[in-house]
Amino acid sequence: MPALATGVAPNSIAAVIPAAGSGHRFGSERNKLFANLAGQPLWTHAVGRLAARPEIGRIVMPVSDADRDIFAGRDGEYVARFGVELVSGGTERTDSVRAGIDAVTSDSSIEWLAIHDAARPLVSDVDLRTVFESAAAGSGAAILATPVSGTLKRDCGDQLRSSTVDRRDLWVAMTPQVFRVGLLNRAYQKHNGRPATDDAQLVERIGHAVA
Repeated sequence: MPALATGVAPNSIAAVIPAAGSGHRFGSERNKLFANLAGQPLWTHAVGRLAARPEIGRIVMPVSDADRDIFAGRDGEYVARFGVELVSGGTERTDSVRAGIDAVTSDSSIEWLAIHDAARPLVSDVDLRTVFESAAAGSGAAILATPVSGTLKRDCGDQLRSSTVDRRDLWVAMTPQVFRVGLLNRAYQKHNGRPATDDAQLVERIGHAVA
């Protein structure tokens, strides 16, 4: 099928949206994704933005067993509306992403994976288009990021001295992070449980450039 203006074919991206986390950092005893935002559960805003893009063919959401009844029951209307596929997530974020990858790797129509945090509801259509274009035009791997805006200090090893870090080349990684299926699958096969803060770090470890 001919590619869209982004260089990506329609329905060829599977969005994997890990949603098995807790609400502890959010200051809640329940999953922060169930918080109300503009009359809807928080997670539905991120999913809706992705579902509106013609490149997205599947949306897979790894969830915890404790939350599955809420997603399938109380929030079932949104699950059905956006065609969300619920799968069992894991203890760590990487476990959940791995579950999402496993759910789509046998689907020959899926060429790309877009990993997006469900707790990031305000991603814009312009940013989605841009990161899809960048992945397709480059090495097959691209992430959204924003320049570091605050002043950064480095602890020099004692309580009396610090140094200021040059932030000109520093960026805060965001999502979606978009990869060719085979590339991200290979990165996860090499993962071996080593700590990683995002999926791009796993891809970088196998020596592949990420835009």
